[in-house]
Amino acid sequence: MSAEENRGAPLSNGVQAKKREGYLEWPEYFMAVAFLSAQRSKDPSSQVGACIVNQENKIMGIGYNGMPNACDDDLLPWSRSAEDKLDTKYLYGGPPREECLTEWTESGHRV
Repeated sequence: MSAEENRGAPLSNGVQAKKREGYLEWPEYFMAVAFLSAQRSKDPSSQVGACIVNQENKIMGIGYNGMPNACDDDLLPWSRSAEDKLDTKYLYGGPPREECLTEWTESGHRV
């Protein structure tokens, strides 16, 4: 019996076999992965997660807002504003992430 013929056929115990209902659709699944990734952020004012997916619904990458890998996040500032820009978090994250996304899209990937 083919899979098509077996769909909906009763099992030996008389119970109808069919897939479970109420499972997460792809967009909700990927948003949940991004939400979970955001929980890794140590930023006291914002937690942002991301999940990059290809057209076949395969996760290509995940990430969250945080200090660059080689930086000790206990030594760098987490402030949103300060008199001196060097005392804010913004000099340590923005452009490298933007460059990464630019490289990703320029290499033929879609966002």
